[in-house]
Amino acid sequence: MTDHSTALYLNLLKKSLTDYLNVRSAYANGIPPEFWFKKSPLKNLRNRLLVRWLKRSKMVVLRVDNISPDEREKLRRSGEDWPLQNAQTMVGLDRLDNIQNLAETILVEGIDGDFIETGIWRGGSCIFMRGILNAYNDQTRKVWACDSFEGLPDPDIDKYPEDEGTPFHLWNFFLAVSQEEVEANFEKYGLLDDRVVFVKGYFEETLPNIKCQKISLMRLDGDQYGSTIVALESLYPKLSNGGFVIIDDYIVDACRTAVDDYRKANGIRDEIIQIDQMSVYWRKSK
Repeated sequence: MTDHSTALYLNLLKKSLTDYLNVRSAYANGIPPEFWFKKSPLKNLRNRLLVRWLKRSKMVVLRVDNISPDEREKLRRSGEDWPLQNAQTMVGLDRLDNIQNLAETILVEGIDGDFIETGIWRGGSCIFMRGILNAYNDQTRKVWACDSFEGLPDPDIDKYPEDEGTPFHLWNFFLAVSQEEVEANFEKYGLLDDRVVFVKGYFEETLPNIKCQKISLMRLDGDQYGSTIVALESLYPKLSNGGFVIIDDYIVDACRTAVDDYRKANGIRDEIIQIDQMSVYWRKSK
């Protein structure tokens, strides 16, 4: 299905979204101050004071990450690192390849429905979905980008005890990205238009009443049990037969339990296929 120019565009888009093009640059991959964690409170205080002084001096501060270029390249391909500065997605090249393969199957087979992601961070996977539709001149499908744009909620242990001990909300200083910043990222690639629909708010508040009617590709990246089960309950009934669901965080116990609970409760026996050590997908047969 992919002609030469389309393949070149999509491959370049993937490398840009992951910042793979700068994977060998120490400056592009240095560690910013908010990640300078030390076990010693005294060292943490020292770092905070140092960073405060350097910022007042109008200096950008990075710390060498001590990862070899070859290892960093491997991690970026597999999505096992957190690209701290310039990337629009942390999922890595392999998982973007998966999105492309499934999206192309949907387009070839004419499976009805929009594309949707829950938990979009800087928007990279959604940007890539929109880029695929643009590359193949699809004129009808929308990309739904669902996020709180404030980071993850505190776990509701009373309602979802499976989320006890999940730490993701503690990283909101990094995971929280404003809708305005995400829209600017879409704009950088010329892919911000009325076929990108932003759904702002925590999933329990937004997904049960989302206006999206039919889905062909759904990608869930909510980490927690609550975020995952709400997304499945709200969106999976709208997934067309032959459509695909991607679970980014299946390696996380709480997320995996939510997926397994939902599949068992709804008699879903479609084969779970491994993408990499972190993520899986399956195809809806009925």
